[in-house]
Amino acid sequence: MVINLKTNTMFKSIKTGVLAAILISTAIVAHAQKRITEGTLVYGITYKVETPDAPKETKIKFNGDISTMSFQAGPAAIGIYIDQKTGAGLVTVDVPVAQMQKAAKTSKADNEENDPYKQTLSDFKATGEKAVILGYNTEKYTFKNEKGESSELWATTELELPINMVTSNFKNFKGTVMKFVDASNGNTTLLKSINEAKVGVLSITSVPKGYDEMTYAEMKAMQGGGE
Repeated sequence: MVINLKTNTMFKSIKTGVLAAILISTAIVAHAQKRITEGTLVYGITYKVETPDAPKETKIKFNGDISTMSFQAGPAAIGIYIDQKTGAGLVTVDVPVAQMQKAAKTSKADNEENDPYKQTLSDFKATGEKAVILGYNTEKYTFKNEKGESSELWATTELELPINMVTSNFKNFKGTVMKFVDASNGNTTLLKSINEAKVGVLSITSVPKGYDEMTYAEMKAMQGGGE
């Protein structure tokens, strides 16, 4: 009987240990960081001040460090490509009614000069407040811009996405930003969807087929932005 009791106790200990190992491994898998290097992101924008003509969504395609977005400006379809690693880029202009397709390579200085939303952000502090966005656990942080204005963001460590044109101001923040409020205007940007379908090669050095290459200065002059 003593042997049987010891045997039963031993088996119970083994079963308890196995169960604990299963639970721990399941928890690790559930919270393992997911890394996505290529796909399409859709960000929703909520404006603090009602702006009827402003876009309510921004779609970003990305492959590694290069991301691209497109938008309509009158009859022209504008495409912007940025390499977040080098800061250089490419701008394409397609005007079907005029049968015109132009492309110009841009430098880091060009892109920084033309980015009205570029800010230096700092003083990131976790608040302990939690929320779930797109199935990922996020935590709320506060931060300040270069003017000392305070704002907030929600970020996760369960997902890794490359920095893109929407999140470029958060290069110095550790974590993937899922939602943030612009300190300067109060607008809120929220990551609404992630599509992991391949988008193919994105390049800032190869001009798309059918486009005539010009300098960025020539493109600005053509659009009335030259000096």
